[in-house]
Amino acid sequence: MEYPSKLIEDAVNEIAKLPGIGKKSALRMALHLLKQDEDRTQSLAGALVDLRTKTQYCKVCHNIADAPVCSICQNPQRDQSIVCVVETATDLIAIENTSQYRGLYHVLGGVISPLEGVSPSDLTIDSLLQRIQDENSEVKEVLLALSATMEGDTTSFFITKKLKPLDVKITTIARGVPIGSELEYTDEITLGRSIVGRKAYEG
Repeated sequence: MEYPSKLIEDAVNEIAKLPGIGKKSALRMALHLLKQDEDRTQSLAGALVDLRTKTQYCKVCHNIADAPVCSICQNPQRDQSIVCVVETATDLIAIENTSQYRGLYHVLGGVISPLEGVSPSDLTIDSLLQRIQDENSEVKEVLLALSATMEGDTTSFFITKKLKPLDVKITTIARGVPIGSELEYTDEITLGRSIVGRKAYEG
């Protein structure tokens, strides 16, 4: 692809590194930004820099946060007796958008996948166990809301084995979520019903 300017080419190459964006889409975005007021482009650039330099991860649940403890963990209106375990912050957002869940969360940061070199120690499983074992913990239920894939099921099984000795109820979202699907792409109605219809995890 020929570009009228090296500056356009550099912008297109950087934008095209984002997931799901090809060179043509990146070119359209670059040309769109070029036509905007300089203030709008500066605002976008500033927001991206802030995103990268100021974003923190909640020291309790490992969700993306603006402060050491995220707004969900700080909210006294949330049900402190249940923790929903998810793979990523994207999955957390998907569940929040259903408006069917009012408990707390725990973000693993991935799932166990030997083929990709991801072991239990690479995830925040130990942190989850520490949360539940803490003497001030009010957690009575752990809801496993992982994708219905082989890796997700393996991770759920591993966590269940670790939780068995603890005095906590283990549930999983109902299989209204299709087998083999990614949680973030599930529609909100199906995901919401899965949360409401959760059942005991049977390993």
